[in-house]
Amino acid sequence: MPRGHPNLNHQNKFGSVVEDIRQQQLYDWLAGVLKEVGFKLTTASADASFRRYFRVHLTQEHLGKHTLIAMDAPPPQENCQPFVEIAALFGKAGLNVPAVVAQDMERGFLLLTDLGDVTYLSQLNNQSAGALYQDANQALITLQLASQPGVLPNYDEALLLREMQLFPDWYVAKHLGVILDTKQQADLQNTFALLNKNVLAQTQVYVHRDYHSRNLMVCSGEQGANPGILDFQDAVYGAITYDLVSLLKDAYIEWDEEQIIDWAVRYWQDARKAGLGVSSDFSEFYRDFEYMGAQRHIKILGIFARLYHRDGKSGYLKDMPLVMHYLRKVCARYIELKPMLRLLDVLQNTQPQVGYTF
Repeated sequence: MPRGHPNLNHQNKFGSVVEDIRQQQLYDWLAGVLKEVGFKLTTASADASFRRYFRVHLTQEHLGKHTLIAMDAPPPQENCQPFVEIAALFGKAGLNVPAVVAQDMERGFLLLTDLGDVTYLSQLNNQSAGALYQDANQALITLQLASQPGVLPNYDEALLLREMQLFPDWYVAKHLGVILDTKQQADLQNTFALLNKNVLAQTQVYVHRDYHSRNLMVCSGEQGANPGILDFQDAVYGAITYDLVSLLKDAYIEWDEEQIIDWAVRYWQDARKAGLGVSSDFSEFYRDFEYMGAQRHIKILGIFARLYHRDGKSGYLKDMPLVMHYLRKVCARYIELKPMLRLLDVLQNTQPQVGYTF
């Protein structure tokens, strides 16, 4: 319950417990949308934003469904419009994304079809991973083939730089309590420029932007084709390797590099056959993949630090070491990134400040 709110728990007309003002408003809206169909809510998930998701359990079938998903995206912190528009765009492209059943844009409520609660992360293991990643690769190629310029915001130099700036602002300054000297700042900015040059030269396609094991659902039967794809509202038009990096160098699960390369080769072969603009030389493609990963992991370290210090979400701290591992490995491999590796060496000798000072 949000701080400062009185205890608002009570039952609605279907006997479900209401926990806060937003949830009361959501219940009232759903009651109007679903008419006399009884329902109860359970928490489906919360993400790194202000959005919350509830599973709507129906007492009788409605629109051929026994469950739906309600999204609570409180204005002005969140805007449902991109979700609705991109759900339509990705659905038209042939991806299995939630369909919008009902919407109240002014209040920030959406009612969606339910892709289930079985995430890739919960099912990935040495036996299942090959088939699951093959499905994810094929869905990614399907999305990229549908790409057109001028539809989604450009993942341009300004946005790439804003993302990487989260690293010095939140990870270095706030989390580690370190002030970079002039040379360190220059090395960092030179690294940013180097990564941007590579990323912006890559073929540009639709980019989901969080295409990883927590946002991909294992689906079959009535849920539709595997994978179900969630959390796409921040999609942009950017580098072709971005989503593949999100998938294979996932902040929440680690694979041996030989296995990552194998899956990357499979994607690369299929992407070439499909006519996508990837390099004809796999070693060049893999360099692009790694440079894109470095940009992403620099950003993620900043985001995870911000989620902790600004938003009080400490759960992401445990994922920082894997993200740093990915970043260090790439910086050690390419001579142009050695100054960044030296900076990381210095920073990792500094103990992070992990007191609860929100």
